[in-house]
Parts: sequence; structure tokens; C-alpha cells
Amino acid sequence: MKAGIARETLDGERRVAATPETVKQLVGLGLEVEVESGAGLASGHSDHDYVTAGASVVQSLALGSLDVYCHVRPIEPSTAGALRRGSVTVGLGSPSSELPTVRALAVGGVTSFALELVPRISRAQSMDALTSQALVAGYRCVLEAAMRLPRFFPLYMTAAGTIPPARVLVLGAGVAGLQAIGTAKRLGARVSANDIRPASADEVASMGGTFIKLDLETAEASGGYARELSADRGALQRALLAPHVAQADVLITTAAVPGRRAPLLVTREMVQGMRPGSVVVDLAAESGGNVEGSIPGQDIPIPTGDGQGTVTLVGIKDAASAMPADASRLFAKNVANLLALMTRDGAVSPDFSDEVVAGTCLTHGGHVRHTPTADALAALAGETAPLVGGSAVSGSQSGGSAVGGPQSRSSQSGSPQSGSEGVR
Repeated sequence: MKAGIARETLDGERRVAATPETVKQLVGLGLEVEVESGAGLASGHSDHDYVTAGASVVQSLALGSLDVYCHVRPIEPSTAGALRRGSVTVGLGSPSSELPTVRALAVGGVTSFALELVPRISRAQSMDALTSQALVAGYRCVLEAAMRLPRFFPLYMTAAGTIPPARVLVLGAGVAGLQAIGTAKRLGARVSANDIRPASADEVASMGGTFIKLDLETAEASGGYARELSADRGALQRALLAPHVAQADVLITTAAVPGRRAPLLVTREMVQGMRPGSVVVDLAAESGGNVEGSIPGQDIPIPTGDGQGTVTLVGIKDAASAMPADASRLFAKNVANLLALMTRDGAVSPDFSDEVVAGTCLTHGGHVRHTPTADALAALAGETAPLVGGSAVSGSQSGGSAVGGPQSRSSQSGSPQSGSEGVR
């Protein structure tokens, strides 16, 4: 069977769905691997590296001849339509926001696997792209903050005087949030964090942070996710967080709700209450933003309430792609491990009695197997019956967890879009 590795075309996307290391793994499974020329350049892999690993390098993939199509970002409807019936796709699907593509995959009879839907069980950890990419995103957002903050993160005691450590507040303790806590702590900052799930307190402490307990109801749902707060409880949460935000030099937000707009955690007024020179990094900017007014890919100066300066509001965009080498290393292993689970004697043949395979499958045999996506398609088309085949399986989303979003995964529990999945 022939597996094709796509060259990502979305502006700003620098990751690749296979590295020379995983090409060797796929070839060892008995697959013939084709890689689009230049697919790995941004992540540090030349065409020669892929050839050495056992792949063939082509100028462009002949989609109709592929048995397996591996990608990072969700594919376009035109690409889905060009794939042959019965072929398999593996990559990020973002089904809630890519409904035209999902319909094209179903109509074309393509069996697609969306890595956002990988079940939250221990056996599936090595295939969980949300967690692996959230790890990168959480690390990167701290570096973005450190580069913009006009002062040191660590404590310095010098002959000229003592420089106190920066105060970093992280909202959300999924994988991205916990990685942000750990990274800021290693840089020497004084770190505190909040999450609406009580279980996250121990995880925050394990990373060296101080957990901020608010007088709020427990908001943990089944499957390790955080339950979204009601409007009045959300307003109370913001009021209780306001004094902690005001004391922070750096604020990092990582909360996301699967399939929905990111919850608003921080208002413009709360940002204006911070000291001049402070930095706010919104990791959820691409899914609506945790901070009022954040825009993906932009730095926005927010005047402080006292008029003495500004706070820099950073809307993070393509966080994992900003570190394509390691992000690709992890993502490619997720893809290869899922394919290894489905490959027998050189043939990719999904066994839907396996809960990982069934849970990750988005479309198969002309049907949308993921019930929420099928319902969304039905609503979009005004159909009376959703296009569903197989059992209903729900999954997690990228970008991030924590306050009002998915929980960190312990035995696989976590966040992380970008997001932010939990530390294991």
C-alpha cells in the first residue's frame, strides 16, 4: 500500500506529518512511502534525508493513487474529493470547523482519522497529537512572554541591588498550562495558577507552581474535562481572578472547550489593572480568545487604567509550528503509531472493534461516525436525519485545557490546539 506525506500549504504551517525516523517505521510496516518534495525542509529534514530513510520523493502527490494520506492541518474539500474511495487519511481534522471537508470525505467514501478524537485512555497516549502539540505550545508561549517582558524572570542578587523574580500567573492546568508553569519555573519566575477542576491543584504543585483556590463550585465533567461555567459563575470567576491578574507581571491563558468558542476569562478592564510593561499571552486566541480583544498573530498595546503605560496583549498563532522540528518529531510519531495499530502484513486495515480505531475515526464507508459532527452537518444542511454510521464516539480538542476547558490528562488526560493537554 502507498502512503503519501503531504507538504503543508497553509501559511505559517511549518510542521510535517512524517520525519525520516517515522518513514523508517512505516517502511518497516510494509508500506511504500511517497513524500512531497520540500515537505520537511521547515522542520529540518531534506529530501535526501527521506530518500535515505526509504521513501520516494515526488514533486506532487498523485492523490488518486494513494492508499493512505498523512497530513498535519485539516485538508481542503478539493483534496478530499481527489482521494480515491476506500483510501485512509490521518491527521488533524478539526471537524467542528471543517464541515465541508468532512462532508466531502464522507461522500467520497474516504476513511478519515482525526487525531483530535483519539480516546482518553492510557493505550492511546502514543497517538495523542493534542497532548504532544500542547506540550510545544505551552513551552513556546512562555518564551514569547519572556522576550516581551522588559525585566528578568529570575531573582538576581547583585552588588547593585536585588532584582525580585517576575510573577507569572497561568490560567488553565492542562498540558499546555502545566508545561507553561514548568517552563516559567525553570526560568526562575514565581508561578501561580488556577483551574476550575480541583484535581489540578496537585498537578500544579508537582510542576512547582502555587495553586490559587477560588470560592467556586466544582466544575469537572466526565472524561477529565472541565465543565463550562454558567454566565453568572463565569462573571464571579473573573471577579475573583481580578486581584491575582493585577499582581502578575505575566499572564498566560490556555483554556479551550472542545468544539466551541474559548471561554472568556479575562476582560479588558482586568488587563488594564496590571502594571505598565506587563505581558498577557492568550494561547486560545485562535479559538476565540480567553482574553477580551486578543487577535491571533498580533501584539496589542492596552493602556493601563492609571494611564502610566501599556500592557502587551499577545494573541498566539501557530504556536506549535513556531518550533517545527520537535513539534514534527512528536506529531509524526503520533501518526505513525496510529498507522502501526491499523497495519497488518503491509496493509492498512482498520479494525473498528478496537476502541482507539473506532474512537478516532471521523468518516468511513460514506458515513460520518463522529456523532457531534454528524449532527452539526445535519443542522447545517437542514436534514432531518444525521449522517451517522457506527457508534457515537466523542473526543478531545487541540489547544488547550483548563479553566472552562478540557482537563489535563494524567493517564492520558489533558490539553492542548493548540492546545493544552495534561502532563502524564
